[in-house]
Order: sequence, then C-alpha cells, then structure tokens
Amino acid sequence: MSLAQRLTVTQPMRVFWITWFGQLISILGSGLTAFGVGAKVFLDTRSTTQFALLSFFAFAPMVVLAPLAGTLIDRWDRRRAMLLADMGNGLSTLIIFAMVLADSRGLFKLQAWHFYLPVSFGACFGAFRWPAFFATVTLLVPKQHLGRANAMAEVASGASQILSPIIAGGLIDSVGLVGVLSVDVCSFTIAIVTLLMVRFPRPPVSAEGQQGKGSILAEMKQGWSFISSRKGLVALLGFTVVAVLCMDLVVLLITPLVLAFTDISTLGIIASVAGVGALLGAVGMGVWGGPKNQLHGILGFQILSGLVLFMAAPSPSVPLVATAAALYLFTMPPMVASSQSIWQRKIPADLQGRAAAVKRMVTLCMSPFASLIAGPLADDLFEPAMAPGGALASSMGRILGVGPGRGIAVIFIVLGLMTLTNVAFAWTNPRLRNLDRELPDALPDGGATPDTAAAPPPTAPTAGASAS
Repeated sequence: MSLAQRLTVTQPMRVFWITWFGQLISILGSGLTAFGVGAKVFLDTRSTTQFALLSFFAFAPMVVLAPLAGTLIDRWDRRRAMLLADMGNGLSTLIIFAMVLADSRGLFKLQAWHFYLPVSFGACFGAFRWPAFFATVTLLVPKQHLGRANAMAEVASGASQILSPIIAGGLIDSVGLVGVLSVDVCSFTIAIVTLLMVRFPRPPVSAEGQQGKGSILAEMKQGWSFISSRKGLVALLGFTVVAVLCMDLVVLLITPLVLAFTDISTLGIIASVAGVGALLGAVGMGVWGGPKNQLHGILGFQILSGLVLFMAAPSPSVPLVATAAALYLFTMPPMVASSQSIWQRKIPADLQGRAAAVKRMVTLCMSPFASLIAGPLADDLFEPAMAPGGALASSMGRILGVGPGRGIAVIFIVLGLMTLTNVAFAWTNPRLRNLDRELPDALPDGGATPDTAAAPPPTAPTAGASAS
C-alpha cells in the first residue's frame, strides 16, 4: 500500500470532520480578504455604491453558473469539484495580492474597480464549492443528524465572523493588506491538503436522479422540474428569497452604518461581537439539533431576526449596534441549518447537486440585486431624506436623529417590517405549513447509503467537461 493510500481517509464521519476543518480554515482566510478589501474600498471612496458593487461582482457569476455547476457536481466526483473551487479561489486571491503589492510599490494606482474582475473570477469557481459540500453531507451523515452537521457549517461561518475582523484589523495595522492576503493564500493551501486526504462516497442511484440523464441541458432542467412539481418546496424557496434579500441588505449596510459614526477598528470589534452571536447560534444548534418540526424553527427565529433589526436603528451607539448585530446573527445558523436539512431530506442524493444549484441560483440572485439597490437606497434616497432639512427630518428624524447613517437606520426598520410580513405570508400558505406531512423524505432513516455497484463511475472535472 502506497503512502498516499495509507493517508487517505474513507470513514464517512471522519471524512466529514476533516473536510469541515479544511473549509473552516478556508472560510477564515476568505473572511480576512473580504473584510480587508471591503474596508479599503469604502474608506478610499466613502461610497456605499462602490462598496456594494464589490459584493455584486462576488455573487453575480455564481448566479449565472449555479445550474451548470449543480449539473456537473452530480456528474463529477464531488471532492474534485471542491478541489477545483478552492484552487480557483486561491488563484483569485493571488491576483489581488499581486495588484495590492504593485500598488504598495508605486507601480500603479489601485482603484476600487480593479478588484471587480479578480473577485468575479474567484466567484466562478466558488459556484462549485458549497453545492458540492452540502450535496455530500447526506452521504456522510445520518439523516437524523443533518441539522447538527449543517449547524457545524454555520459554526465555520460564525468563527470567521469573529476572528477574521480581529486578525484582518491587526494585520492591516502592522503589515497592511498584503499581510491579510498572504494569510488567505495559506488558508486555501490547507483546504486543498485536507481534500487530498479524503475520498467521498458516490451517491446511490434513484429514479428521480436518472430522469433527464444524458445532455447537460436536460439535467439542468431536471433540477428545476423536481422543485417546481412540489409546491411545498416552491413555497419554501419563495420565503427564502425574501429572507435572503433582507439579510443581504443588512450585511451590506451595516458597514456604512457603523463607519458613519465611528472608525474601522471599532467596526472590527462590532463585527467580532456579531460573530460571537453567530457562533453561539451555530454551537447551540449543533448541540440541540433543532426542533422536531424544522419549519417552526425557521419561522420562529426569523421573527426574532425581524424584531432585532429595530434595535439597531434608534441611535448611533456602538454597544446597541453590536448587541443587535450579535442577536441578528445568532438567529441565522438555526434558520439556515433547519432549511438546509429540509432540502437535503426531500431531495434524492444523486439529484442534490442539480436541485440544490437551482435553489442556490434563485437565492443568490438576491445578493447582486441587493448590491445594486443598496447604494441608491442609501446614497440617493434615505440618507438625503434623513439629512438636516431632508424630507424625513421632521418626522423620522425626531425619533432616530438626523445626519450620516440615519437614513440607513430607516432602511433597517423597513427591513424588519418586511421580515415579519414574510413570516406571516409563509405561515398562511398550507403547502409550506404542511410540507413535512405532504412530501415524504427521499433519504432512508440512516442517511443515504452509497450504492457503489449501481452508481456510474464519476468523471474528473476537466476543461473539456466544463465546456461541454
């Protein structure tokens, strides 16, 4: 037996934990770059629009490529798809690293729009990472523990939100953005090494998964056909779309809201406090596993998130905004993990790449949309309206105050009302309310056991396959 074979891990739960650890390190590194580059763009331009456009270019390619990525993930070895994603993202970071280094040495003047192309390039590869990961979770984790496994993915996100701003802030002060990007490159290396250590089982073959097999276009359509023929999943998708739009706007606007009355180091502290909330929510969900009726958990925590948004609006106070941000992100892991578990239970394992990619494409549409409207809403509408003498200064201004950031505070109140309204509409929809009773699970009680004899051999993701 070769050394490579001895180092390869195949036990399902050990594979899950090793893969999760590698992705945790990768997310931490990506969080450093996102925080550092985003802060630089906003501080250099003082434009919410320029800042939001960075997010637009990070998500738009994933929206376009999601259906194709999901189809290829169901065809390929999913581990290799994740390797491709990590290597592509690492190359994107190297390009940004080179630009920042050239700027620091005076070779050219770095501007906000220079980041857009490499960020988009990395996003093209990022379209493969999470669909492949979540489509594989059902092969590694028993069905009854899916909520906990998905919560651990949220633990990784929460840890990133705590540590990335602190580390990025310290590195920027000491070695600049170049140091931040150097750590990110190292994180991608660790993620790639962990993926090389494991092997993913192949999904069992199902009748639904075999429908539309043949051409890539037919398989892409199959993902949407599966969802659209199940009204409960369509209703859950509609609810998720509105929830994601509100969340994306909150995440985008929290930076200009905070920087309107304090500095970047304080922003890092608030981001870290918010990350503590996300981490506690994820750990709590991992221990608890969620309610028996996962839809109740989704709607209940969504109500809490809507109410919390009202806390961030009253005054430009660091403790108040930090507390509101922590509580808001505390609600996210239970909602995301419960929702993800429902989708994983209801979709056959060999169809999850396609169906999950369609779901992801629809929800990801909200991120570039939020990026496009956040700037005009803040810079052109609500901020001028809440300036001294503005249209809302004599009404909302008496409650929230006037000046920089107060228009964004009004937007937070509107988003809170939208969130609560979304929950009300979801509960009154009988197809969504009775989803678990009307749509049977596609996974057996022990999880999806790989049928290696029946499953077709996977093909590696090659340039030719990608282009076909």
